[in-house]
Amino acid sequence: MDKEQFRQWSHKAADWGADYRESLRDRPVRAQTAPGEIAAAIASAPPEMAEPMEAIFADFEKTIVPGMTHWQHPRFFAYFPANAAPVSVVAEYLVTAMAAQCMLWQTSPAATELETKVLDWLRQALGLPAGFAGVIQDSASSATLAAMLVMRERALEWQGNAKGLAGQKPVRVYSSDQVHTSIDRAVWIAGIGQDNLVRIPTKGALRSMDADALSEAIARDREAELLPAGIVASVGGTSVGGSDDVTSVCAVARKHGLYVHVDAAWAGSAMICPEFRSLWSGVEEADSVVFNPHKWLGAQFDCSAHFVRDPESLVKTLAIQPEFLKTHGKEGLINYSEWSVPLGRRFRALKLWFLIRAHGLEGLRSMIRNHVAWAGELAERLAREPDFEIVTQPMLSLFSFRHRAPDGSDEDAHNLALVNRINDQGRIYLTQTRVDGRVAIRFQVGQFEATKADIDAAFDAIVDAARGFLMGP
Repeated sequence: MDKEQFRQWSHKAADWGADYRESLRDRPVRAQTAPGEIAAAIASAPPEMAEPMEAIFADFEKTIVPGMTHWQHPRFFAYFPANAAPVSVVAEYLVTAMAAQCMLWQTSPAATELETKVLDWLRQALGLPAGFAGVIQDSASSATLAAMLVMRERALEWQGNAKGLAGQKPVRVYSSDQVHTSIDRAVWIAGIGQDNLVRIPTKGALRSMDADALSEAIARDREAELLPAGIVASVGGTSVGGSDDVTSVCAVARKHGLYVHVDAAWAGSAMICPEFRSLWSGVEEADSVVFNPHKWLGAQFDCSAHFVRDPESLVKTLAIQPEFLKTHGKEGLINYSEWSVPLGRRFRALKLWFLIRAHGLEGLRSMIRNHVAWAGELAERLAREPDFEIVTQPMLSLFSFRHRAPDGSDEDAHNLALVNRINDQGRIYLTQTRVDGRVAIRFQVGQFEATKADIDAAFDAIVDAARGFLMGP
């Protein structure tokens, strides 16, 4: 591809992207293809000779796009969103064009210095104290793994990386069952092991860890000559928004000398609104906090904001400094590759800078406040409908519901069939979960360009599918 062709196809791709975003409401939210259908349409062997871009682009439109689930669709109400505000997409065009590897200050000074400034903007927006420093990780999973490794190293007096875990006391980490499965994966990868992730019982409407039970579990482990290392607290768990009392968790941690990591991957974005900060009251006492601007704030994936009170512990755990990675003649520089597991780093800060400047914090707050209000209104409407029940009340913009099965029918099977029927119709996209062992259907509002009309459409889609389901094919 020569420079003129590059210009031509870059324009073509940008125009296609704008047309695509404009057409989303006319598309089914979830891919309507059968398993294997896309693979069958792709050549079984790579081409020996170059193919024209016209043919490649045509196959993209014909074969690939129909097999995509449209995460930017304003009626995407499943999982949590992976938002990409249009201004964030524009910033990513520029990042992709420059294609910089931003692992060190010297490999792109602007990327490092902008990341430092933009993360401090976010810290201020969230109301975190000035003692916190931030880094952009690729995902909350990576941030949690980094926090888990710091917990491990502190507990082992910084000998885990050097000597390994063999012969050491088993390291113990504590959480409720409301945390994301990335916590389980982190204990695997950190070598701590699933059996050493201690699940603490929950209580209350927010399914918070029982602080007394947490303290007792830590004391029992110490008596058994195990090695308590840290606690992972949840704020806005994926299933139904389970949230711990961060103040109580941190008080237990201080009593026992443990490290606290707060996973607010989804709900953390809402903390730019002061009225929602009671949900993580006490977070200033935590050691590590993560939230994903790529979920609810509008930054294109991947973009996870990880804040730590003690960057030196993070760097001490993760940094390796061979001669070829040193920046000679410059002192006091931040090399963010020493704050994360991967060495390679994309220029993620640019999209945040564009996003925050283009919308302002007040614009982003308005979006989040609307989503929370609309979710509450939808829950109230469904609760008034015959045969619907609200299983968990709205936690920010997330709630769960269930539809009553006909007499003699299995309720779990009925609700799984209902959510599949809703999704197969393509008007909206929902996912299911289990609450106290029973199937429930999740609903969350979070897509950047959703409107009140999209929430009204969701109500119609849910109620129509339930009525049609009871009437039969």
